[in-house]
Amino acid sequence: MASWSDFAAAEPHLASAVRALLQQYGPGMAYLATVRPDGGPRVHPISPVITDEGLYCFVVASPKRGDLERDGRYALHSYPPEDSDDEAYLAGTAHPVTDPVVVARLAGALRASPRVDWRLFEFSIDVAMVRRHGPAGAMPLTPTPVVPAVSRAWRDPAARLPAAVAA
Repeated sequence: MASWSDFAAAEPHLASAVRALLQQYGPGMAYLATVRPDGGPRVHPISPVITDEGLYCFVVASPKRGDLERDGRYALHSYPPEDSDDEAYLAGTAHPVTDPVVVARLAGALRASPRVDWRLFEFSIDVAMVRRHGPAGAMPLTPTPVVPAVSRAWRDPAARLPAAVAA
């Protein structure tokens, strides 16, 4: 399980592209997929926080927090840009941050209210991908020259994932 800093050191251009898509509207915005108690998927919008050290999220008391506390597996997908179908995808495991120094530093920097029942999670990264569909998008609505999609992916060499998950 690689931290954001491990991933960024291994693949700086891919990490930069992921970060740009997650932060394209200013603060981080993404869809978080978690695993429900019955094993089914659950999808939620979140505001991920990327620092040089890690990929984090403050999660309030909610079904998604329950999912992460019970089974930390996640998938994170960027919001779609307004002018393309480009996308970023990350998958791995979320872990509660218990170091009070890290929690206090991020809570202070991001003005996380002490009156709200939130917990800080760090997301490790097993798989990262960016796919660029070009100016016409994945499915052009008008006749335009077809530009093949370009994908770039990374898999944590230490992660033990089935080949289908890493694809």
